[in-house]
Amino acid sequence: MDREQEEMQFLGFFGIYAESYKLIFRWRKIFSQITLALILPLSFIFLAHQEASEILYWRIRYTKFRLHWTKAGTPKYHKLSDLVTFEWAEYLLLKAVYFVFLVVFSLLSTSAVVYMIASVYTSREVTFKKVLSVVPKVWKRLMVTFLCTFFAFCAYNAVFALTLYLWGATIADSTAGTVVFVIILTLYAVGFVYMTIIWQLASVVSVLEDVYGFKAMIKSKGLMKGKRAVAIVIFLMLNLSLVIINFVFRVFVVYGEGVLPILGFGAVCLLLLSKLILFGLVVQTVIYFVCKSYHHENIDKSALSDHLEVYVGDYVPLKGKDVQLKEYDRV
Repeated sequence: MDREQEEMQFLGFFGIYAESYKLIFRWRKIFSQITLALILPLSFIFLAHQEASEILYWRIRYTKFRLHWTKAGTPKYHKLSDLVTFEWAEYLLLKAVYFVFLVVFSLLSTSAVVYMIASVYTSREVTFKKVLSVVPKVWKRLMVTFLCTFFAFCAYNAVFALTLYLWGATIADSTAGTVVFVIILTLYAVGFVYMTIIWQLASVVSVLEDVYGFKAMIKSKGLMKGKRAVAIVIFLMLNLSLVIINFVFRVFVVYGEGVLPILGFGAVCLLLLSKLILFGLVVQTVIYFVCKSYHHENIDKSALSDHLEVYVGDYVPLKGKDVQLKEYDRV
């Protein structure tokens, strides 16, 4: 990185964006290789899933329509009923396979990008082959953090569902109920965004520090103090870009007409989504270093370099005394 760590605390929205662009541009060869190997398949899975889901969904709708107008008890009715069951099984299987591949490639991409930027930060020589060799080992730690985050989101959504149920059973039909409903949705959205940002930062913590799982989430929450506003704005901007790409894909590819326009818009959306995911992963790693700097925690670059080095043996995470960081004096 061009900046010393103590200077990074002053980076705001535009500074973090600029630093991320510089990193990608300077190391564009390796980042391009990471994109082709991991992020491009991730983007393809995300977009292809929408097309496949739409096809299966309307096939189920059509079969159910035919079933509705078929006399019950007839051989045709039983055949259509079995077909609906089979199509629903296909649909659920598609969702399950999509979720598994999405998680795997997402965690692998995160591992590769975070490791790459940490190597740049310590001025270590890094190659694409070296990045790929360490990714599977770092990935295991990220999986634990992801599972903990997944359970946390499940609990959060369960509380939200219970709250909505109590709202519906008590004051849903009143004027005050409408106001309360808006407040509940607003609080839920704010909490969801905040938890997502904590998860993203916890992913970086899991790679670079000796904590993972719930401990990484707690560490991430502490690091976020003082930089919440910047992180939230960046998160919203990145997700707005994702929404726009997704909207264009659905309009011109999923519901589009003509082979050439569909292929053309599909290729453009795939390219833009790949670049957006790469940029988002770089940004969340830069935010980690910004938060460290803001809290005056100075990472020992030599220790970080030693622990990132890939040997024949297993990947060794940073020890607490190396990355729980020494505080440096304010200037």
